[in-house]
Amino acid sequence: LTGENLASFSGPAMPYWHFEQLLPTWAKKADSYIRERAETDEPFFLYLPMTSPHTPLSVNKPWIGKSGLNNLYADLVIETDDVFGRVLASLEKHGVADNTLVIFASDNGCARYVDAKGMEEQGHFPSGPYRGYKSDAWDGGHRIPCVARWPGVIRDGSTCGQLVCLSDLMATCAGIVGDTLPDTAGEDSVSMMPLFREAGETGRSIAVHHSITGKFAIRDGRWKLLLCPGSGGWTYNDADAAGAGLPLVQLYDMQVDPGEIQNVQSAHPDKVKEMVALLKQLVA
Repeated sequence: LTGENLASFSGPAMPYWHFEQLLPTWAKKADSYIRERAETDEPFFLYLPMTSPHTPLSVNKPWIGKSGLNNLYADLVIETDDVFGRVLASLEKHGVADNTLVIFASDNGCARYVDAKGMEEQGHFPSGPYRGYKSDAWDGGHRIPCVARWPGVIRDGSTCGQLVCLSDLMATCAGIVGDTLPDTAGEDSVSMMPLFREAGETGRSIAVHHSITGKFAIRDGRWKLLLCPGSGGWTYNDADAAGAGLPLVQLYDMQVDPGEIQNVQSAHPDKVKEMVALLKQLVA
């Protein structure tokens, strides 16, 4: 049997396999797990990594067109939001919402190939004010939502501009259960508990990441350095950028230029040298 699931690639498929049933199935399984754990009155941990809104864009029929953007990716984001809402409703239903930390996050920025430009033309910007898309070293490629709810600990409606990384969840979870990580584990993980309690900064000012082609970037406070002339990914090929005469290094002041528009590497050679040395030290 050959099948094609909406925006996915065509290829061999089992006759009983329906990708669009994954989201509702996970919502039901999450509800069952929460109910079972709530009945024991013991602590529990639920990790729910959804495949959405990644391709294949297998949107259930009630959600097709809901975004109003004529875009299956946008419709799938809305369906994903519904599943997350069902998990929150399950916590309420089983009486554990007030004693549960919930964290919602993503893995990377929106992909350009889901017709991101088409959505932008309609006034919806998946990357917000940030430059680039999935695969890029620019912030649009990897800057993601991180939403947390913890009644009695995190103040309702509060926001935080502190730099964090998903690797920080390791130290955060260890601290919550009263454990201490050994020196050889989670060396780059910093607990987010001070941020949750609004008790000061976490101590993280540096984050190292790279693009899909392995081009490194480092964020240090207000400064961000990229070791590539283009996006480091699919948006602006580095070979094309170099051929256009662009500098091989990019430096941005993220405090005044979060969109990474003005490359100021030539005006701050000492900062470039300092951050290159720091990056070498951290990845060595």
